[in-house]
Amino acid sequence: MDRFPLESWDPDRPDIAPLLAESALVDSGLIPSASNYVFVLALKSAEAGRGHAIYKPSRGEAPLWDFPPDLYLREQATYLLSEALGWGIVPPTVIREVGLEHGVGSVQLYIPHDRRCTFFDLRGRFPAEMRRFATFDWLSNNADRKGGHIILDGRNRLWAIDHGLTFHAEEKLRTVIWDYAEEPVPEPLLGDIEALLGQLDGGDLPERLGACLDRSEIEALRARAAMILREPRFPVPPSSRRPYPWPLV
Repeated sequence: MDRFPLESWDPDRPDIAPLLAESALVDSGLIPSASNYVFVLALKSAEAGRGHAIYKPSRGEAPLWDFPPDLYLREQATYLLSEALGWGIVPPTVIREVGLEHGVGSVQLYIPHDRRCTFFDLRGRFPAEMRRFATFDWLSNNADRKGGHIILDGRNRLWAIDHGLTFHAEEKLRTVIWDYAEEPVPEPLLGDIEALLGQLDGGDLPERLGACLDRSEIEALRARAAMILREPRFPVPPSSRRPYPWPLV
């Protein structure tokens, strides 16, 4: 397969967060095709050896009219949501500044994958997982789910990447995953969303999300979760605005 020839740490390592936050920077390279500045970092730890990560600095973001600056914080918030749901579909992500040339930004574990393989190639093989991704994008109000943002690693595990345009307080869902419109949301996913609502009403999840999002965005997340439980059918593409991202991949 045409894989990016980079090493990567195991995403399930219990020390993966400190590895991403504290490992020494060995090298970095700009990804030229990205709309904002995005870098591949080569990191090295005495305990874990070399690993790679994707770095999105605040200073490399192009201004947007409908999202505030510091989109990297939304990358972190989306990881926190994935973990709170127990779904583990967003690669480990931390906020880091120390040792990085371009300043504070998100650092996300790089997942080796076949870059030619996208949602459109995978949806028939992984129908249950794709319904999970569709639900996740609905919850996070993802305004930019392209087909290439669903990736498959070498262990047949699916991941979701690129979440800078998420959690807006206004409804902005733009995605390629409209395949399940009007279908019922699977019961196990509803159980996880009900548990998420409990965490949003107690515990430290609102505080952790509050470091990345404003209060209205957290309240909108809570409202979306409650709405999904009340009306558990996947939404249809709206006709009043553009429901698909561009490009599709």
